[in-house]
Amino acid sequence: MTDIGLDLLLSRTQVGKLSLNNRMIMAPMTRSRAGTGDAATPLMAEYYSQRASAGLIISEGSQVSAQGKGYLRTPGIFTPEQITGWKQVTDAVHAEGGQIFLQLWHVGRLSHPLVQVNGAQPVAPSAIKADGEIYTPEGLKPYELPRALALDEIPGVVADFRQAAANAKLAGFDGVEIHGANGYLIDQFLRDGTNQRTDAYGGSIENRARFLKEVVESVIEVFGASRVGVRLSPIFSYFSMSDSNPQATFDYTARMLSRYGLAYLHIVELGEGPFDFLELKRRFGGTYIANGGYSAERAATAISRGEADLVAFGTPFLANPDLVERFKRGQALNTPDASTFYQGDERGYTDYPTLTEA
Repeated sequence: MTDIGLDLLLSRTQVGKLSLNNRMIMAPMTRSRAGTGDAATPLMAEYYSQRASAGLIISEGSQVSAQGKGYLRTPGIFTPEQITGWKQVTDAVHAEGGQIFLQLWHVGRLSHPLVQVNGAQPVAPSAIKADGEIYTPEGLKPYELPRALALDEIPGVVADFRQAAANAKLAGFDGVEIHGANGYLIDQFLRDGTNQRTDAYGGSIENRARFLKEVVESVIEVFGASRVGVRLSPIFSYFSMSDSNPQATFDYTARMLSRYGLAYLHIVELGEGPFDFLELKRRFGGTYIANGGYSAERAATAISRGEADLVAFGTPFLANPDLVERFKRGQALNTPDASTFYQGDERGYTDYPTLTEA
């Protein structure tokens, strides 16, 4: 890693209305530590505030409605208690000089009747079951066949995203990220492997992108485009996700999103098959966050070559609350404890040592 590359990674930059202290983004990571009523807790406030030296924190996914929930102990943003819970998180991050976006999340078919209200069937663009299993109150269960959303239900789901954004604003977030990646509801609409509708939300790429377009426009009404980001994952293949032509699908989507003046486009670059991410970046034309197992060296190189404007780090931030300082000093990183990623309390969450503590 060259000094120039590291200097760029650690340099200040402007993202929408925000001035960031560095180009290192803390990626959204589900940690399953929410408390009663799926509300954020003081422990979560401590966790995020420990990592406030990131240029920007993007929170773990927060379901926009009860229907949008898929996993146990994940935080929501649709009740007064959940707003209050998140407010203690944003206050703690801001007290440490950090900035934080809330990730707006609806899992779609990646849920189960055991975690839905009154045992409801999960929803999706089409009635196509995902491969795999999900943790429920009764243990691991296979995903079940989802119910295709009726045409007249879709505006209500869009409205849920808008209300969630309004709630995030009340909770003190600096902006929001729309989760359109990783096989969840928006991604399910975008890809023809999961979207086989024959109405205005299916068929052509333009139709499949319509749901995302409407969500973006509704959320912008709340925060303004300069405080709204979008996350996509063009070649993500878990949960039996697929598309017959991902380059065409996501090139179109990036160009569509370029019209709004968004804060950023956040791209998960991991997956199967060839894909021209530079073309995606070019078509979007705005701030591009790269995400995909980047090391400090690879991140610095990508930024110095113009392949990314910022780089999101997941597990490194999980295990190193002072990751920025460790990169700056060239120090070794803590080893993450995978057994505590989605369970436990303080252990593997707020007890990773900083350089000073080590």
